[in-house]
Amino acid sequence: LGKHGKKENLSGRSVRLKPVAIQSLSELERVRLQEVAYNRLHQDYDLGCQITIPKDGQKRKKSLRRKLDSLAKEKNKDKDNAPQAFGISLSQVIANDRTHRQRQEGQRLDPIPREEHKDSSDLVSSILQFATKRPTKELSSSNSSLSSTSETANESTSPNTPEAAPRARRRGGMSVDSITDLDDNQSRLLEALQLSLPAETPSKKEKHRDKRLSLNPIYRQVPRVVDSCCQHLEKYGLQTVGIFRVGSSKKRVRQLREEFDRGVDVQLDEEHSVHDVAALLKEFLRDMPDPLLTKELYTAFINTMLMEPEDQQIATQLLVYLLPPCNSDTLHRLLEFLHTVAQHAHDGYDKDGQEVTGNKMTSINLATIFGPNLLHKQKSSDKEFSVQSSARAEESTAVIAVVQRMIATFEDLFMVSPDLQNEVLMSLLETDPDVVDYLLRRKASQCQVVSCLPMTITPL
Repeated sequence: LGKHGKKENLSGRSVRLKPVAIQSLSELERVRLQEVAYNRLHQDYDLGCQITIPKDGQKRKKSLRRKLDSLAKEKNKDKDNAPQAFGISLSQVIANDRTHRQRQEGQRLDPIPREEHKDSSDLVSSILQFATKRPTKELSSSNSSLSSTSETANESTSPNTPEAAPRARRRGGMSVDSITDLDDNQSRLLEALQLSLPAETPSKKEKHRDKRLSLNPIYRQVPRVVDSCCQHLEKYGLQTVGIFRVGSSKKRVRQLREEFDRGVDVQLDEEHSVHDVAALLKEFLRDMPDPLLTKELYTAFINTMLMEPEDQQIATQLLVYLLPPCNSDTLHRLLEFLHTVAQHAHDGYDKDGQEVTGNKMTSINLATIFGPNLLHKQKSSDKEFSVQSSARAEESTAVIAVVQRMIATFEDLFMVSPDLQNEVLMSLLETDPDVVDYLLRRKASQCQVVSCLPMTITPL
């Protein structure tokens, strides 16, 4: 393992790492990246507060009050009438979206991409035949807990969101999806083939957590309502003056909200008001039980504004790496959209030379609107606000500044440097050297090769 992002695999071939989007990393790498980012924040940056890695919304321990409230709601409400999108944890929204898509398709959701069905089914068949010749071994229970918090690849996947590499292009004979594939235990491969979606890990087996993590990228986890709203506004609302500021029809917004909450296949088109859709998006973010940037990281994000300008962006980026994948992917989609809106804020000219009126929504205006919904500790009452109005005013200014910086730099915010990738791989090398070799071979196979020396791969 060399310096400057250049690494050697076990075959002696060298691979020069390059900056990559966080979505292109495998599930295992993303978990290790959280740990690396956590350590760097503690070692290199003094944010003046305790930092914890946020947990997935569904894995949080409920307080006694919340448990009692949940029981009361279950008694008074039919399970089928429970909200599907608004006012529930982000991971549960994504799980509901998977169920919705499964119901639409009329068949069991298969986490393996359609173009890989033939290859993978042949592989499973061969494994089953092989398994019958060996003593029966019990499969891991992680199959039964297969990611109720995850989502399949969206049909409208962002160009910046890579999909898992086709198995035919992977090197090393048989492709693998989790560390367990690398062991001499073929019965575990059936489990691994289903792990391109993140699996929940039993807390009792935390020390074996990495064994069940996929070696493939996690499919993008963005709620259907968020993606639908962003797509609609990108298509119909970029030239709308005062988007997000102009009032909407409360009746129509409530109707749209109820349809998403019932699991209706809502198709937003030109007949829907831009202002109604904009209000719906704001409502979704406002009603999340835990803000997108999480309560755990609230103070840390705020305190980045006290740092030197050159350190602010790096510290913010490291904090983003701590977010659960569903929060990170949803944040990326939202910031991508807000960045596009800000690019159309000022007056300009179209390709025919005609003047086009800007929407007037600069990054500071957008951050002012969205900041309080994305980053907060708790929604306080008016009485609490009046008592601490001065302190809250300062925090509000910091929230706006943090979100504005995120909107302006969203493309860099989700990139992972070769230096950090190197640290992630070094961490894996200590526990799973075969995994590092496999990941390096896959990274090399996905890179185009230009005039290079023997045994050296240099990506463009």
